[in-house]
Amino acid sequence: MTIREAKDIIRSFSDRENATDDEEFEFIEALEFMIRQTADPRYMMHLGGYYYGKRIFDLALKYYDMAAAAGYDEANECLGYVWYYGRTGQKDYEKAFKYFSAAAEKGNIVAQYKIADMYKNGYFVEKDYAKYKEIIRELYPKVKNARMLYDPLPEIFTRLAAIEAEEGNTDEAIDLYLSAKDFLAQRIVHSPFFGNLNIMKWLIEDLYKLIEPDPIEIGLFDLYYWLTKPCTISFRANGKPHKVSCVEENGEYVINFEGQWYRNIDDFFKKASINEELLTDLYYDLDNFFLQNGD
Repeated sequence: MTIREAKDIIRSFSDRENATDDEEFEFIEALEFMIRQTADPRYMMHLGGYYYGKRIFDLALKYYDMAAAAGYDEANECLGYVWYYGRTGQKDYEKAFKYFSAAAEKGNIVAQYKIADMYKNGYFVEKDYAKYKEIIRELYPKVKNARMLYDPLPEIFTRLAAIEAEEGNTDEAIDLYLSAKDFLAQRIVHSPFFGNLNIMKWLIEDLYKLIEPDPIEIGLFDLYYWLTKPCTISFRANGKPHKVSCVEENGEYVINFEGQWYRNIDDFFKKASINEELLTDLYYDLDNFFLQNGD
């Protein structure tokens, strides 16, 4: 393998939606080759991010550590996440704070709001809710006009929305949630990463504590609300009709879509597809959502 061949493999793999096992093996091999040949931490980060998305966290940690050792500042944010959530089996808030702080000092907004979270929860540092709110409010102007899909606008907006709701500023909170929802939906189309889907689920839960969900104005991600209780919703994808239902079975709610069963809403959003295309990929081609029955 040459450097040019490896780069071509990496580039072409990134453009594929449904790679085969052989293509995946070739992609990993190409990245490992580039790491050996160039020692470029960007390839370490690329491979670490790939393993993180696959939830193979021990290998993600390995390559993030390599990138950090090579002086790549962005690796500190990723290492903070690994230790904050205990992705490899054990949480270590001291390490998380150390890595987030290193990233925050370089202006990393994600690391800054995660440090705020640590003050909110009292992780490694003394609990300080006032400091949490102060940091989040200071970050808001830095992201409010964000245009890049991976800018942390939804993460900051949802945190600030919860603060506003708590302080009785309901209208402001709703506006923040709705803006975050639109931004995040666009991000998920490009990356249905489990972390993005979790943020959307929590956002929908919190939004509909403040406003009554409209059974007429339903979009794809509103299913995070509707499919947690018995109901049937019809919709169209590229003009063709489809139907999804939440039903009770053995004391639990499960989801049926096109004859395929999903054990919960997370499973549905992770796997549901039409003609091998994920529903999240088809976001812009879905319309006419209609609540056929349910509360």
